[in-house]
Amino acid sequence: MNWVIYAILSAFFASLVAIFGKIGIQGISSNLAVAIRTVIIVFFAWAIVLSEGVVGQLKIWSPKTWVFIILSAIATGFSWLFYYRALQLGQASRVAPIDKLSVALTIILAFIFLSEKPTFGNVIGGALVVAGVLVTVFLK
Repeated sequence: MNWVIYAILSAFFASLVAIFGKIGIQGISSNLAVAIRTVIIVFFAWAIVLSEGVVGQLKIWSPKTWVFIILSAIATGFSWLFYYRALQLGQASRVAPIDKLSVALTIILAFIFLSEKPTFGNVIGGALVVAGVLVTVFLK
């Protein structure tokens, strides 16, 4: 399976996060919901890692790998906490598009930090995401 299929599956399941999350956090602490969700994800992820038999790879991780995986985890935590709070306070159909501004931001940050080369497609695509968010949020 190539990366495009995985990306499409990621988008599909991310859409379910918003729907299931919005239904699930009614009348409860959004932070508590994230904590419970995180525990479930930890068990799920470790089950996959153990079934693949790749735990031994931890021995060869460099300090740089550890630092960036930890930073990624911290960013994920903040993203989930803010996302669930936004879902609790706002409409999923308006929160989710704003969250997808991460697409445009990732494109820009990839140019700056990963030295990826801008293409016509990703510049226009990023701009269209921003335009879509503006339309979704500000036009009623």
